[in-house]
Amino acid sequence: MGKSSVSKLVPKVPGVPGASRRQQYSASTKRALVDVAEELFTQAGYAATSLDAIVAGARVTKGALYHHFSGKQALFEAVFERVEDDASRAIQRALKGHRDPWEKATAGLRAFLEVVQEPRYRRIVIQEGPSVLGYERFREQEERSTFANVLEIVRSVLAAGKWELDEDLQQTFARIFFGAMSSAGESVSGAEDPEVAAANVETAIGFILAGFQALAETGVQLPSGEVVSTTAGTTSGT
Repeated sequence: MGKSSVSKLVPKVPGVPGASRRQQYSASTKRALVDVAEELFTQAGYAATSLDAIVAGARVTKGALYHHFSGKQALFEAVFERVEDDASRAIQRALKGHRDPWEKATAGLRAFLEVVQEPRYRRIVIQEGPSVLGYERFREQEERSTFANVLEIVRSVLAAGKWELDEDLQQTFARIFFGAMSSAGESVSGAEDPEVAAANVETAIGFILAGFQALAETGVQLPSGEVVSTTAGTTSGT
């Protein structure tokens, strides 16, 4: 990493009302570590990035790093959280101002597809996240940051029809779509041509949304699930 790049990453200590000079410096140091780590993890990947390179880029000591983070994995998780939070905010901005549920869903989808094509998101969240954090922790972090957006879209779409769906069923719809979007993000990120892959995902999900829209506009009821009794060999509606 060149000196000019490093100087841009290391922030000056800002004045924060009510915070001591020491607290301000501590916060600035932590931001610098996360900034530099994000750039290096994006460029070289987790395994190829050393703590020595990170502290050198942030112009701090290893002791300062261990004051804020227990090690490289903890620092990666901080970077992961920031990238995911930035992605969630970008999608949330895209959702604002749309009253029409179908326009809202399309806007959210397009914002998501733009996010998954960003180099830092592709590398840190999709490529590195599951292996570095472990699958369970990875899913926890993903749900914490982006599931709320999916749930908002799903509720908006379902509210367009005359369907009385309880909270459990709405959550079920949201989790199905959340899983589909996560899979779609992986396919776009790993594609040889991410733009073409993103366009294909938008088309495929557009078909699904069009189906929901047709059901809502014609007043068709959603099919009710059935529970099959294996002991009595009978089928009963839920």
